Amino acid sequence: MEEVALPAAPGEAAHPALALANSAVALPGGHTFDFLGTPAQAEQWLARRDLAPVGAGLAEVCATQLRSLREQIRSLLASRVAEQPALPAAVAAVNDAMTRVPTASLLVWDERSGPYRATPHPTTAIVEHALAVVAADAADLLTSPDAARLTACASPPCNRFLIRHGRRQWCSTRCGDRVRAARAYARRATAE
Repeated sequence: MEEVALPAAPGEAAHPALALANSAVALPGGHTFDFLGTPAQAEQWLARRDLAPVGAGLAEVCATQLRSLREQIRSLLASRVAEQPALPAAVAAVNDAMTRVPTASLLVWDERSGPYRATPHPTTAIVEHALAVVAADAADLLTSPDAARLTACASPPCNRFLIRHGRRQWCSTRCGDRVRAARAYARRATAE
């Protein structure tokens, strides 16, 4: 399926964790689209959010890490929306992503040249930094006043989250129009 053009859900611009959670989209007709489905798509997603440079060269292992963190953040957001306890594994995954990034170059000792400081593989460091930024944002979102306005889109089958402003219950005009059209159809069907 070709890439889907969806507007950002309310709150995504301010919270990359919300954007990550919404990067796998359930569409009408049983279709889905994953903005992180391939390493190239994951790299584009990160680059659009200034979390990685264009041409970083992400491998499948990097895209898998990003998709894994997405599922853990989705679990945390769903727990918050449902006012249920979070899964300990989801909390641990976010904490792990935040603490995995070294704050300094590591000490390496070469037999011939002796000690020197070096950073890990550049692509791995880029991905781990991006994961840490998104994980920290997830923690910030879940502990901020915005958490009280966090909700799931009320338009089935949409699976996106948003930060509610006013009475808005949908992640996009498209979802709102779909619900209103379904209501109008139901009214016409019962009137006949």
